Amino acid sequence: MPHPVDHVPPAGALGALAFQHVLTMYAGAITVPLLVASALHLSAQDTAYLVSADLFACGLVTLLQCLGLGGVGIRLPIIMGVTFVGVMPAIAIASQPGLGLPGVYGAAIAAGLIVLPLVPLVGRLRRVLTPTVTGTAMLLIGLSLMGVAVDWAAGGQGAADYGAPVHLLLSGGTIAVILLVTRLGTGFLANCAILIGMAAGYAVAAAMGLVDFSSAVAAPALQLVTPFHFGLPLFDPAAIASMVVVLLITLVESSGMLTMMGDMVDRPVTTRDLSRGLRADCLGAVIGGVFNSFPYTSYAQNIALVNMTGVRSRFVCVGAGAMMLVLALFPRLSALVAAVPPSVLGGAALVLFGMVAASGIRSLAAAGLDRSREDLLVVAISLGMGLIPTFSDRFFAAAPAALAPFTHSGVLLGIVTAILLNIFLGTGRATNSAIAGESDIHNNRMPAPHAGHAGG
Repeated sequence: MPHPVDHVPPAGALGALAFQHVLTMYAGAITVPLLVASALHLSAQDTAYLVSADLFACGLVTLLQCLGLGGVGIRLPIIMGVTFVGVMPAIAIASQPGLGLPGVYGAAIAAGLIVLPLVPLVGRLRRVLTPTVTGTAMLLIGLSLMGVAVDWAAGGQGAADYGAPVHLLLSGGTIAVILLVTRLGTGFLANCAILIGMAAGYAVAAAMGLVDFSSAVAAPALQLVTPFHFGLPLFDPAAIASMVVVLLITLVESSGMLTMMGDMVDRPVTTRDLSRGLRADCLGAVIGGVFNSFPYTSYAQNIALVNMTGVRSRFVCVGAGAMMLVLALFPRLSALVAAVPPSVLGGAALVLFGMVAASGIRSLAAAGLDRSREDLLVVAISLGMGLIPTFSDRFFAAAPAALAPFTHSGVLLGIVTAILLNIFLGTGRATNSAIAGESDIHNNRMPAPHAGHAGG
C-alpha cells in the first residue's frame, strides 16, 4: 500500500481539494505582481500579464517541487509561490535606468544558477541568519511596503482624487470584512479572510462604477505565457548580488518549512530530500526569471491547510499546480484581477504588510533582546540603515550608480548591515528558524503565537 503522500485521491475529491489550495494561496500570489506593477507604473495590460506570468510560474514550480525531476523536487504536498523578500529589491533594480524588468529577471536567473551548487551549505547560513537578523529583515519589509499600501488606500499615487472619502471608505470597508471573517470564520474560511475582503471591496466598487473593465473586455480569450515577454534579461553585477542575498535568505526559510512538512505527513526529510527541495527553490528563481516572474518559496498557509484537512497526498498539490497553469492561459481573468481598485487593494495590503512587520516584531521578541545589548545594537543600527531610502531618496545621490540596487533597497541595506554586525559582534544563536514568521506574509490569518520556525 502506498504512503499517504503518494496516494492519488479520486478525481472529484482531488479537484475540490486542489481548488482549496489555489484559493488559499491566491491573495498572497497576486499581491506581488500588483505591487511591482504599481511601483513601476505599468499599464493595465502589462499588469495583467504579470499576474498571468506569476500564476504560470507558481504552477510550474509547484509541479517541479511535488513531482520531482531527477535531483530536484522534494515530492511532498508543497505549494510554491512568489516570496515577499524579493519585492523591494526587485523594485529597486527595475527602477534603475537601463535595467527595468529585464534587469530583475536577469538577476533572478543568475542568482538561481549561482546559488544552486551552494545548496549543501545552506545549513551553515543558520549561524548567521539568526532570529535577530531575520526578525529585523521582516520588520523592514513590512515597514518598507507600508508606504505603498497607504498610497493605495488613498486612491493610488498620483490620483486626482487622492484621499477622497470614497477611497477611504472602500479601504476601510475591506479591512472591516477581513476582520469580520477572521473573527467569525473558522478553518478554511478564516484562512481566506484577505481574499474574501478583497472580493467584497471589489464588488462594492464595481457597483459604484469605480472599476474599469475595459482592459478585461479587450483582453484576448486565451494567451500563452511566453519567455522573456518584457525583453531579453540583463545581467547587472550589483543586481545579481542583491538577488543572491534574497535567494539565500529564501533557502534558509524554505529549509524550515520543508522539514516541518516532512514531519507533518510522517515522511521525515533527510539531508538529501532537503537538498532536492532547495534545488527546486533555486530553479524556481530561474523559471521565474525566464517567464517574467520572481523568486519562489513554499507557502505556509498551504502547509497549514494540509494540516487542517489531514490530506497528505502530494498529487492534490500537483492538481493545484495544474489549475494555476490553466488559469494563466486566461488573460481576461488576470485583467479582472489587475482592475482591482487601488483603495480596495490598499485596505488588504495594510493588513497584509502589517502582518509582515508584526511577524518581524514577534521574531525579535523571541530573540530575547532584553538579554543582549549586542543584539539590540544589531536591530537598532540595521533598522536605521534600512529606513534611509524610505525617508530620503537623495541620501545616496553621490554613491556609484552600480550600487543603486543596494542603496535604493532599504530591505537589502538592513539585511546586509544586520548580517555584518551579527558576525562582527558575535550575537545570536543558530536556530532552525529562517525568517521567523514569514508564514504570516502569505497567510491570511493574524499572526499566531511563535512556534519556533519560519516559513514562506
